[in-house]
Amino acid sequence: MKSSLAASRTAPSSPTINGGLHNSALNRHDVLLPPPAAPSSLTHALKSLDHNFNCGRPIGPPSVTYDSPYSRSISSTAPGSPRIPPNRSNSGTHTPRVRPHATTLNIPGMTRSKASPDGRIPDRDVASKLVIIMVGLPARGKSYITKKLQRYLSWQQHNTRIFNVGNRRRIAAGITSPTKVSAPVSAAVRDDAPTRAANILLNGAPPPHIVVQDEPTVLDLNNPRCPDSPKTQEKIDQSAKFFDPNNQSASRLREQVALETLDELLDYLLHGGGAVGILDATNSTIQRRKLLVDHIREREPKLGILFIESICTDQNLLEANMRLKLSGPDYRDKDPVKSLEDFKQRVKAYESAYQQVGKWEEDHDLQYIQMIDVGRKVVHHRLKGFLSGGIASYLTTFNLSPRQIWITRHGQSMDNQLHKLGGNSELTERGHYYGQALYNFITHKRKEWLIEQKDKIAQSSFPPLPGDHTPPYPELNQELDDKNFCVWTSMLKRSIETAEYFDADEDYDVKAWEMLNELNAGTFEGMTYDEIQQKYPEEYEKRARDKLQYIYPGVGGEGYLQVISRLRDMVREIERITDHVLIISHRSVCRVLMAYFMDLTRDDIADLDVPLGMLYAIEPKPYGIEFHAYRYNEAMGWFDELPSYKPQKTVDRNS
Repeated sequence: MKSSLAASRTAPSSPTINGGLHNSALNRHDVLLPPPAAPSSLTHALKSLDHNFNCGRPIGPPSVTYDSPYSRSISSTAPGSPRIPPNRSNSGTHTPRVRPHATTLNIPGMTRSKASPDGRIPDRDVASKLVIIMVGLPARGKSYITKKLQRYLSWQQHNTRIFNVGNRRRIAAGITSPTKVSAPVSAAVRDDAPTRAANILLNGAPPPHIVVQDEPTVLDLNNPRCPDSPKTQEKIDQSAKFFDPNNQSASRLREQVALETLDELLDYLLHGGGAVGILDATNSTIQRRKLLVDHIREREPKLGILFIESICTDQNLLEANMRLKLSGPDYRDKDPVKSLEDFKQRVKAYESAYQQVGKWEEDHDLQYIQMIDVGRKVVHHRLKGFLSGGIASYLTTFNLSPRQIWITRHGQSMDNQLHKLGGNSELTERGHYYGQALYNFITHKRKEWLIEQKDKIAQSSFPPLPGDHTPPYPELNQELDDKNFCVWTSMLKRSIETAEYFDADEDYDVKAWEMLNELNAGTFEGMTYDEIQQKYPEEYEKRARDKLQYIYPGVGGEGYLQVISRLRDMVREIERITDHVLIISHRSVCRVLMAYFMDLTRDDIADLDVPLGMLYAIEPKPYGIEFHAYRYNEAMGWFDELPSYKPQKTVDRNS
């Protein structure tokens, strides 16, 4: 039936309903359809005709079949009711789709479609993409939030970038130079150096040879300073008076910088393959937020917009944030006492005009999340979409408690000796020795860490002393002796046995997690890579070409994207807890966890070198993480620190 229908549409002439021949040049307004016998057929015919008119193309008569049993069962010379098939969205180029595509969730490795074979957000689904606009006074942890969000979303395989307005402002002010050209600029812009234009705005009077326009000069903030600019060019003052809302010239400059940065973000989402763009700035007034929303809607009305506001009321948290700001580019190598006073004046300038997210966003049906004291309280409104909901859930896990996160593989197993994949074998004798050395070393480092933290409390000062750029933990003054130590293993024997010495000590809380199990090799469980290459050469080469996307065949077979998906809740739990944790797992799981904490690219995940005997320590900090790597010294029964260690790709093609 489908083939005959297709033939009737493509033939040069076909029978009309009246029995004549249809001329292909016949105007669509001349097509006459007699009323069908049944109302339901009339409804279908009218819908079909109306749809064809709206498609804006010449049409022929609909294909008709007379196979109704009812029409053949009665004596009548009239033809039976025509059966007109509905137009489908999958009818090729004949019927362009008018209705927008559904914007359901996309999870790399867990969803697949024609538009997105790998599960990432396709370029056509603009409504699934997200612009995140940060809101908040200075020293409220906005950059901390954006960096963690970018790391988490990128680890989830959603292309995400941060666009920092402050960095662009410093370029315009002449403090720093951009590192690359990120967007084309007009000839008018190229003719004027950004520093000259910025000085006109701030000083209020141009040099005599410069003609002043009614509109603010458009700044070229994407290109390096013009080589002809005088070397003695004065830098723009970036003290607190630059951020005074009554300073109109500075306000115009800040607004232009914000729009330049937003345009770069939109280019990334609409033309650069991005899924999420984060605009990192204060955006502290309704007027500024309205300007940004209007600008986004003008370029692409379907893009999702999410405001994330960071509010801090905890004085310890504010002190830590301010201390961190004093080591930033605006105050680096300056007197810390004077810098602190200037920064407080800057904050006061913003506070005078600050308007919290709330009624205006609600009246305009905009999504927003308010974070109070870095996750102590979270308020959200009108969250729509998988990304927004996932972000809100992730933000609730934030905490700044000082703690250590340790990651290692299990000790040597029987299958490791035989180079077999997967399985559930027990440890060798060497593997048991590794477990004992691990217990002794972790117990020693746990005590050492506690002493170091107490020393930091005793030596901390605010404002910081000259040369001291280490921001304190806002929760450092809380009791440290009560901090627990969790040991998490997989459900497999080799992982559980490695933790046997911890399990015997009541000072450790040991728990086995199925989500920490090794990647399931499906049909290839218990085989060696050499056996796979000999028996299944096509699968072997397929995996070698793209280990990240590859999924092992057979029941239960997994790939790295599936491991990332099942570790999503594990990562949130690691972020949530305030206790120390040691994770004893397997190569694929350790690779994925290390990729998250080290912010590795997707090209590095599946090839990260994580051999047996390596132990990694990660300490979350207000500015990022502190990382240490240790190698097992089998002869000494101890671990040696590798001070110059850098994550690297494995040289073993099979691992």
